[in-house]
Amino acid sequence: MLPYAPSSVAVARQRLSAELSTAGLLASAVDDVVLIMSELLSNALRHAHPLPCGRLKVAWVCSDSQVEVAVSDGGACTEPRAGRPTLSSLGGRGLGIVEYLAERWGVRHEEEATTVWAVVPASWPDQNGHAELSDIPVLREVG
Repeated sequence: MLPYAPSSVAVARQRLSAELSTAGLLASAVDDVVLIMSELLSNALRHAHPLPCGRLKVAWVCSDSQVEVAVSDGGACTEPRAGRPTLSSLGGRGLGIVEYLAERWGVRHEEEATTVWAVVPASWPDQNGHAELSDIPVLREVG
């Protein structure tokens, strides 16, 4: 769990980047996953309410074939969707970026939480540099 504050984006980015890099994921894939998580978290801060505990939940699951990131918040008045901003728009590109980089993404509604998730294919180096699956962080939550 992270505070419902803009500073949480940097905390989550650093931790996710460090764990995926340590596990051996290719740098380009790490960059994509971290950008997606950053966009999801920024959108939660901009458009949604915190969870009833006053915080946000950021989690990720890593396997040998994919990385899934998820941000849970207290929901908003509108459903998260990718926008189609004009060239002069100052915002509205976050979920469009997620849609472009992710293999798939979606929204889950649970009791008091809305979770926006995205799945990115895992890109590992060839077998000489591949991390053992036992070394890959399977499920992590920031907080």
